[in-house]
Amino acid sequence: MNVLDYLKKQEIVDLACDLIRQPSLTNMEGPAVDYMINWYTDQGFDEVIVQEVQPGRRQVLGVLKGDGTGKSMMFNGHLDIDPITADWEWDPYEPRVDGNRLWGAGVHNMKSGDAAFLSAALAIKRSGAKLRGDLVCATVVGELQGGVGTVHMLKEGVRTDYAIVPEPYSVDNILTKCVGVHDFAINVIGKSEHISRMEESIDAIRKMRVVLDRIDGMEFEARDPDLPGAPRWVAGSIIGGRNRDYDLAGPYNIPDFCTIIVDFRYPPGYTIEEINQRFRDMLEEIAAEDPEFRYELEYPVNPRFRVGGTPMPPMGVDPNAEIVRILKENHRKVTGAYPKQIGAVIPRSYCGNDTAHLAHAGVECCLYGPRGYPDQVEKHVRIDEMVTCARSLVLSGYQVVTRPR
Repeated sequence: MNVLDYLKKQEIVDLACDLIRQPSLTNMEGPAVDYMINWYTDQGFDEVIVQEVQPGRRQVLGVLKGDGTGKSMMFNGHLDIDPITADWEWDPYEPRVDGNRLWGAGVHNMKSGDAAFLSAALAIKRSGAKLRGDLVCATVVGELQGGVGTVHMLKEGVRTDYAIVPEPYSVDNILTKCVGVHDFAINVIGKSEHISRMEESIDAIRKMRVVLDRIDGMEFEARDPDLPGAPRWVAGSIIGGRNRDYDLAGPYNIPDFCTIIVDFRYPPGYTIEEINQRFRDMLEEIAAEDPEFRYELEYPVNPRFRVGGTPMPPMGVDPNAEIVRILKENHRKVTGAYPKQIGAVIPRSYCGNDTAHLAHAGVECCLYGPRGYPDQVEKHVRIDEMVTCARSLVLSGYQVVTRPR
């Protein structure tokens, strides 16, 4: 039998549905990790490696062992999911299939990709082929915090020759270049008084409005022609209230503490130190104009916000690297055509991901994963793309781990 014969479409969908049902917001991935520990065990993986990334926070890897005479492959995907939007019309943790769409929390980023690579690994195992190299399935946590899980895994010594990360950039593309991601907070400190004495106060939220306007007006030059829209940045989160706990129970009090969290995407050629200094310079300009203005630039961000914590540098891999050639040819075998784009793919390359850490550690890697249709893309995945991804990963993984060096 061909190894593809061991891959079943319905099993891919069912596994994705099971993953959707496991709530796994960032830093709250426990249910999904427990599910994966049981899944690897039940499927008979040779090793099930549970790692404690932070006290009380775990991730798990499943390994199919080779005899050491071939090259190794990693399929890497994160279990933590993006925050749930307010406009869901049903329980987002209850998956729904509607034609070619699978809907559910986290299926876009990236439980559909997880289901694809897990199903691919299982097909390789079921084939009974002799493995010369290890096949590592890394179901990690904290990718949305800069990749704390993959960084921990690498520090623990888990490395492979090649890796594919099926982030939701579409199976029409193989990405080999992405921006770096830097998250930091700006706090503005005011002076709180009751509204009856507001003239004696310093309104931290009002002062933050000035900061937001200045941020919108900042200019950073592009330093990579493949990433013409980078740097790009957004103050994507804001909270203000009374004291550093942001007490919201007294709206009649002028707020004395306001925080924004800035997400900054940058190309090669920038450093975190330069970015922070540019923002400090902007804040110092405001302080020079306004004697009441007091601020703090906070990096890393307070862990209470579940943001950042690990630098995620830009990623760049040769578009002609061996893993890219392997995946490209196997995509053609599955679909009859080569991927439409290979290299930097705009706007997908303005996303950060764990290939940044894998490539930095010397693992030859690329990105290739299932995506949904343009409308409500973050809530669903195209089932056909999920299956295409799994089939391409089966062939690529099989090719790597069954051949001698």
